[in-house]
Amino acid sequence: MDLGCLRLSFVATLATFLFFHYFCACQKAAPNYSFMHNATAAQPVSYYDYIIIGGGTAGCPLAATLSQNASVLLLERGGSPYGNPNITNLGSFGAALSDLSSTSPSQRFISEDGVINSRARVLGGGSCLNAGFYTRAAPYYVREVGWDERLVNESYQWVEKVVAFEPPMRQWQSAVRDGLVEVGVLPYNGFTYDHMYGTKIGGTIFDQNGQRHTAADLLEYANPNGLTLLKHASVHKVLFRIKGKARPQAHGVVFRDATGAKHRAYLKNGPKNEIIVSAGALGSPQLLMLSGVGPADHLKAHNITVVLDQPLVGQGMSDNPMNAIFVPSPVPVEVSLIQVVGITQFGSYIEAASGENFAGGSPSPRDYGMFSPKIGQLSKVPPKQRTPEAIAEAIENMKALDDPAFRGGFILEKVMGPVSTGHLELRTRNPNDNPSVTFNYFKEPEDLQRCVQGISTIEKIIESKSFSKFKYESMSVPTLVNMTASAPVNLLPRHSNTSTSLEQFCRDTVMTIWHYHGGCQVGKVVDHDYKVLGVDALRVIDGSTFYYSPGTNPQATVMMLGRYMGVRILSERLASNDSK
Repeated sequence: MDLGCLRLSFVATLATFLFFHYFCACQKAAPNYSFMHNATAAQPVSYYDYIIIGGGTAGCPLAATLSQNASVLLLERGGSPYGNPNITNLGSFGAALSDLSSTSPSQRFISEDGVINSRARVLGGGSCLNAGFYTRAAPYYVREVGWDERLVNESYQWVEKVVAFEPPMRQWQSAVRDGLVEVGVLPYNGFTYDHMYGTKIGGTIFDQNGQRHTAADLLEYANPNGLTLLKHASVHKVLFRIKGKARPQAHGVVFRDATGAKHRAYLKNGPKNEIIVSAGALGSPQLLMLSGVGPADHLKAHNITVVLDQPLVGQGMSDNPMNAIFVPSPVPVEVSLIQVVGITQFGSYIEAASGENFAGGSPSPRDYGMFSPKIGQLSKVPPKQRTPEAIAEAIENMKALDDPAFRGGFILEKVMGPVSTGHLELRTRNPNDNPSVTFNYFKEPEDLQRCVQGISTIEKIIESKSFSKFKYESMSVPTLVNMTASAPVNLLPRHSNTSTSLEQFCRDTVMTIWHYHGGCQVGKVVDHDYKVLGVDALRVIDGSTFYYSPGTNPQATVMMLGRYMGVRILSERLASNDSK
């Protein structure tokens, strides 16, 4: 196979992260959630103890917990993940991310940095779209945040009983694991959910049959008499009482159903009743702004009545940069998602994925998911030059590749933290529109240095004895780096020294691993109980409150946080009732 074909094959190979076929195509049976309804069935006006905005990775466990001793309304702007094989089947991984329709469970956005990204629009949130890796936050992270370690442990276990599994380890992932150990990412810690330095096998939310288990499954714990879940319910604003109050008090929400009909939900009378925003790192700061809580000048520019001038809403936005090297294999490899991780001392996490044929064999079309030129993702071409002709040419070139061009895998590194931050702003007053977000990838030198060390470690793994079976002897590491750098993975222009400067390689080939966070950070927008500063009866509980992404992959901790805060809120409620 010539080098040109191999260069193009990287695009297809990266797409495994998003689109490939697995050994099982069976569908998971939908649970019988008697409390789940379309928002069109909602009353024009209703009343609850708690109103949770966002049925995602944090919102589902939070609602399930609060429903045990209170009436809860859970509002989800998307639909159900059940019965959708593009979500539930590992073999269809990435199909949802490449679906650009208005009914897709994912909503694509492009940051101002030029990196293609995605946000969830489905019950279960990002746990319905991600690569499935399950791992806890580090003990020092838990201590720094100030969480109760015993309750954190109990909350993780509560989650893991339903959604976490040990992945099968086959040849390619084993070679990556052994390569990590060989190059010094020590010690080897075996299979564990815990975060610790060295190399380990982590958990997965895909079971042994290749079926995804998501945060929506945690609603199995819910009290069906205490929970009302409305799908396709788009919340437009939180309502506040201001007159006669020392400070604004949240007391209701306005939402629209799929037909556009307007509904209102209010809190029942009670000192402990609250509205909780769990709409994600983009949705939560966006909704606070739309509701009048945010930077006053920015809100006024959008003709939004200012409830509270809070300039830190939307600040501190971060996305962990991901960079990868594609390694074509001379021998067949198993289909695998993230299973092994190397947790280095220098602040980079090394992970890997592989596939027999990333682009999908016959009769499936060769559609490269989120990295497909069909959606205009041609990083070598500036956005204004992405003509239909250029896209069509790229598609035809990829269709012409031989099957061996799609055989292999990629080893990636993710920068921990990160240190670099950006900001989020409104584009429109429509909550269904994406806000404008800037992450400032590699703005801080520390992030860039971590990437360079991570890529250097990947190079050593590729050249290790443990990994030698899966690398062409004739292909040097510089050749692989050059080939990787030629792939259209973002909207940034290329530089001539990409293959010789790892700093430039990191900048030019940066991608997202969908671990973005911030915008409603603790101590800036919310307090340590996740109550919004300056207003009453309103909390934010999700990844928007994080300063740094927890663990190597955050979903376990976001689910844990929903359960953790649900237990704490209920405990406060019960203590208040007992004191009466």
